[in-house]
Amino acid sequence: REELEHALSREGYRVVSVSSFEEPEKEILESGPDLILLDVNLPGRSGFELCKWLKARVSAPVLILTARDTLVDELYALGLGADDFLTKPCHPKRLAARAERILKTYQEMRNLVRAGDVMLDVDTGRVIWGKQSVTLPETEWRILKLLMKRYPSVAGKQEIVDALWGGGEYVDENILQVNMARLRKNLDSIGLKHLVKTVRGSGYCLEVTGL
Repeated sequence: REELEHALSREGYRVVSVSSFEEPEKEILESGPDLILLDVNLPGRSGFELCKWLKARVSAPVLILTARDTLVDELYALGLGADDFLTKPCHPKRLAARAERILKTYQEMRNLVRAGDVMLDVDTGRVIWGKQSVTLPETEWRILKLLMKRYPSVAGKQEIVDALWGGGEYVDENILQVNMARLRKNLDSIGLKHLVKTVRGSGYCLEVTGL
């Protein structure tokens, strides 16, 4: 596991390793993965079972990497929803190439909104920038979606309030400012601190150049 983590990290991926198999599902879901790399022979349970559980609950692809090399195992894994099947030992470059292909395919399938090199998966609320991503709460990704659709123009404050909360009559005047601060904090976690720009007296816009 550590060798795979190092190999993928060298290719530019941010790797989250599941260290405990008491609640692997919880660890995987909390990490918000773009791709799940899964073995079959796992402590306490079958990787086949975990694959089936994950494919019913997450939109991320699953790549099975295992020493089990029979056609029966491969067909069974693909039948459970696995997106690819590789046998060990596997050259790190081959693994990285397969991972890149799967991620590219999924990006093309997703309901994506784009502004420059920044993408928002509308189905999951995940912001994708290069090989980094962060999943936003619903209010925040809806704000970002509006800004991305208006890019490069400015979205007025009242326009955003109307779109998200149906008008400002019964809305606290600070609600937009609070949510914008939270949005910027979450974007900062993947290096997009300066993505959302305040246009004084008007509203907000995206600044995607120079990121």
